[in-house]
Amino acid sequence: MISNSKMYFEIAERRILLRLFDVIFVFLSLYFVQSQFEISYLEFSVSNFYWTVVLGVYLLFFGSIFEMYNLQVASNEFQVLKSTVLTVSTTVLVYLLTPIFSPTLPTNRIQILLFYGIVLISLVLWRLFYVRFLASNRFVQNVVLICEKEQLRELILGLENIDPHYKIIAYVSVDPIEDFVNLDYVQQIEKNNLASFVEKYSVSEVVVASQKTEGITSELYQQLLQLLESGRSIREYTQVYESKTHRIPMQYMARDFYRYFPFSRSNSNKLYLSIVRFFEVLLSIIGILLGFVLLPLVLLGNCIGNRGTLMYKQERVGKDGTVFNIYKLRTMIQDAESNGAVFTVANDVRVTRFGSFLRKTRIDEFPQFYNILKGDMAIIGPRPERPYFVNEIAELMPFYETRHVIKPGLSGWAQVNYSYGESIQDSLIKLQYDLYYIKHRSVYLDLNISLRTITTVLFYRGQ
Repeated sequence: MISNSKMYFEIAERRILLRLFDVIFVFLSLYFVQSQFEISYLEFSVSNFYWTVVLGVYLLFFGSIFEMYNLQVASNEFQVLKSTVLTVSTTVLVYLLTPIFSPTLPTNRIQILLFYGIVLISLVLWRLFYVRFLASNRFVQNVVLICEKEQLRELILGLENIDPHYKIIAYVSVDPIEDFVNLDYVQQIEKNNLASFVEKYSVSEVVVASQKTEGITSELYQQLLQLLESGRSIREYTQVYESKTHRIPMQYMARDFYRYFPFSRSNSNKLYLSIVRFFEVLLSIIGILLGFVLLPLVLLGNCIGNRGTLMYKQERVGKDGTVFNIYKLRTMIQDAESNGAVFTVANDVRVTRFGSFLRKTRIDEFPQFYNILKGDMAIIGPRPERPYFVNEIAELMPFYETRHVIKPGLSGWAQVNYSYGESIQDSLIKLQYDLYYIKHRSVYLDLNISLRTITTVLFYRGQ
């Protein structure tokens, strides 16, 4: 967070801020009430370092599951109150019911309600302060864009739709002929006025999006150097786009894609891959056993709501382009593709009532644990696509087959960030997320996807 005269928070900084002060406000509130009223259960919870750490871990873990650190949720009063109640209720319940890791339950039950009330009120007050003050327009980051005029609207919308606190207030045109027609949404400034404009309006970052190097004149180049030396950030558009959207901007890569898309070392790290494979085998065995437990209920629901075969298999493209059979529970009517293969869409009329339930809860994916156990799939990775669609999309979209450098997954970065792919355009956006995962693959990103997958199931958001 660089600040010359105007303070702002980057996306990562806001998430850190939320996590840090969630824990601080809860602990300070518990300590204050305990010191004033000498309540024994509160003393145990805040005076023992081990129990304090456990409470903090529970709070952050369930906060992640219930979207407390989703910035769109955190900036909306109603949504954040809902998430706070769910997080606090689950955290306190688990904390109370795990006496091995937390203090023994008090004999006076009123202390339990007091403990819950303090945690809830402290979090609600802090989060309301964040919504009304820290998430307000007081902390907008002013940015200047250097680009061709024809790119301008698309570039601005691509960034501001993701981060409303990232405000492009002006642009410099690198077109050969400068015509100063100010547009409704942003003003144009002359190349030789860039440095003075940045100083006057407290601009913290200049983003260069032009592919025409001849448009960066020597005078403009010198001003950029001057701004860099004064502490302003000068960044290339694809870097900003990737950091804000967590997608790879393939439309701006062209032939020099290797500059922007190096593979993650984790893709060839034997230790990482061995650890991942161990957990894949473990989780697939657990998933298969859980599937057998649910099978009687699924069979009953299938007889009533699907009326036909329960299981089906379908060809999908896996690692290195190898075709394999994926196993799923049937969620559509019989002969759903009698007229040929088509994309599944939202509220697809081919999906049965019971099939909709299976999709929303992700129960229809349980047979894929067998694919994971076999090694055809992974827990985390790009979703496997059918050969027909792969061939069709690959002809229109560069880099599409790059998804096949790793195993396809049961869940993935695209699945937790974007809705069901209903068209070629949707496939392009999901591909951008998949390539981001391949580029940044790591234990942290895998855990992030796992937590958000749990959120998807709990909030009944399956597709």
